[in-house]
Amino acid sequence: MMPRLTILAAVAALPLLAATPAAAQMDSREGIALQNQILELRRDLDALRRGGVSSAPVPVAPPRGGPAPSGDLVQQLLARVGELEEQVRRLRGQLDVAENANRRLSEDVEKLRGDMDFRLQQLEGGGRAAAPRPPQGPAAAQAPAPQPQAPAPASPPPATGPRPAERAIADGQAALARGDFAGAEAAAREVTTARPGPRTQDANILLGEALLGRRQYQNAALAFDEAYRRNRQSTRAPEALLGLSNSFLGFGARREACDTLDQLASEFPRVSPQLAQRVSDARRRGQCR
Repeated sequence: MMPRLTILAAVAALPLLAATPAAAQMDSREGIALQNQILELRRDLDALRRGGVSSAPVPVAPPRGGPAPSGDLVQQLLARVGELEEQVRRLRGQLDVAENANRRLSEDVEKLRGDMDFRLQQLEGGGRAAAPRPPQGPAAAQAPAPQPQAPAPASPPPATGPRPAERAIADGQAALARGDFAGAEAAAREVTTARPGPRTQDANILLGEALLGRRQYQNAALAFDEAYRRNRQSTRAPEALLGLSNSFLGFGARREACDTLDQLASEFPRVSPQLAQRVSDARRRGQCR
C-alpha cells in the first residue's frame, strides 16, 4: 500500500506544479546542478580507477596510520552517483507531470470556449425572420400595400441547466463505447463537479476510463483512486482498483500496479467472471507474480 500511496501523492501535486511555473524552473535549475555534480563524481571515479588523484575534495577521511581505502571510496562515490541520478529522474518526472497538467488546462480552456460559442449561437438563432423586400420600379405603384403581419412567436430559449446525473453518465458511457473520450470525460466531469451524490463513484470511474483512452494516465489514477475511496465497500470498488492498476501500468509503475492487483484480490476474493478475466489480463501485462 505504501508505494501506491507515494505515487498517488506525487500525482496529486499536478495542479500545484501546473499553477507555479516558477517552481518548475527551480526544478530545472536544480536538475542541472545535480547533473553537474554527477559529472564531477564520475571524473573522480575515473581518476581513482586510473590510480590518479581527484581534484575535488573527498568527503571521506582516510584512517590513521594507513592509506585511504580506495575500494570503499569508489563504492561511496558510486552510491552518491546513483542517488543524484535518481534525483534527476524524479525531477524530470515532475516536469513531465507539469507539462501534462498545462496541456490539460489548455484543452479545458478550448472546450469551455467552444461551449460558450455554441450557446451564443443558439441564443442568437431565436430572433425574428427577416421581412420580405418591397417591390421596386413602376410595378411598385400598382402593387397593393403589404399588410402588417403578426409577429412570429419567439422560440423558447434552449435549456441551459445541467443534465441529471443518471442521464449524464448514460450519455458518457455511450460516448465511451463509440470512442468519443472527450465527450465521455465532459459528461463525467459534469457529475463530479456538481454536489456529491450517489452516482459520484460511477462518474469517477467513467472519468478514469475516458482519461485512460486519452492516455492521461496520471489524471486517470487520481480519478480511479477517488472512486475507490468514495465507497470502498461498493460493488464497483474492485473495478476502481483495476482501473487504478491499469493507470499505473500506463506510466510505467509496474510494482505499484501489481500491489494494487494484490490488494484487489485480498479485499475482494470473489468477483464476477468478466472482472476476473480483466484482472488476469492486467497481471499478464504487468508481469505480476
